[in-house]
Amino acid sequence: MKTILIFAALFSVGSMFGQLKSVQYADNNQKLIGLAAKPGKPLANNPGVVILPAWKGIDTNSKESAQELAALGYHTFVADIYGEGNSPKDSKEAGKLSGQYKSDVAAYRRRIKLAIEQLIKSGASADNIAVIGYCFGGTGALEAARGQLPVKAVVSFHGGLSKAANSADQKLAAKILVCHGADDPHVPETEVDSFLTEMRNTQADYQLIYYADAVHAFTEKEAGNDKSKGAAYNEKADKRSWQHMLTFFNEVFN
Repeated sequence: MKTILIFAALFSVGSMFGQLKSVQYADNNQKLIGLAAKPGKPLANNPGVVILPAWKGIDTNSKESAQELAALGYHTFVADIYGEGNSPKDSKEAGKLSGQYKSDVAAYRRRIKLAIEQLIKSGASADNIAVIGYCFGGTGALEAARGQLPVKAVVSFHGGLSKAANSADQKLAAKILVCHGADDPHVPETEVDSFLTEMRNTQADYQLIYYADAVHAFTEKEAGNDKSKGAAYNEKADKRSWQHMLTFFNEVFN
């Protein structure tokens, strides 16, 4: 679990609020099953956060993030991007599926928009929505901004930064926070440079924060601790990036 500061002594994951409830919705004929959590005491203005999981679909990390943000007063919803019956069995399938959505950004944005709609139905203010994502989901968070979806802010944790080749630059309304591992081999400096150029061209209000000694998947405990594999958990980067996100949200929603 991530640090919840003083709330940790008062509330735990799975307490009376922050419990995850399965929500069925659909993209045409494709059944989707997301997870929603309501805050016991919502923050002012009823902000809500959509969580986009990594490439294998809804996982422990995305669930914990939803529960802990709910404990802090946010309405939360974990999006089902792939749909019922399409969960990848292994990394090879996950790479293929996530690659399809990275190429077909219109489909990815549509699934994110459907999740936003479910979050609003659960009680979040339509005027105070953020999207966060991990790895593949981090790329999706950026696509929510690029697609001009109705969000005030997006946060990418160790996500890919490149955009589809046929996606034209346009002024971005959502504020952007990118939490990036300084040693991430999956996002080369050339990709970072292209992202920075895009941010300037689109007049974006963005922040890019590097975390020392961190590679890909630095918030994922299940990634293990072997940095040489290119994907590994980094406790310091995990905690720092979580606090940077909360500071960002405090600015965006107040």
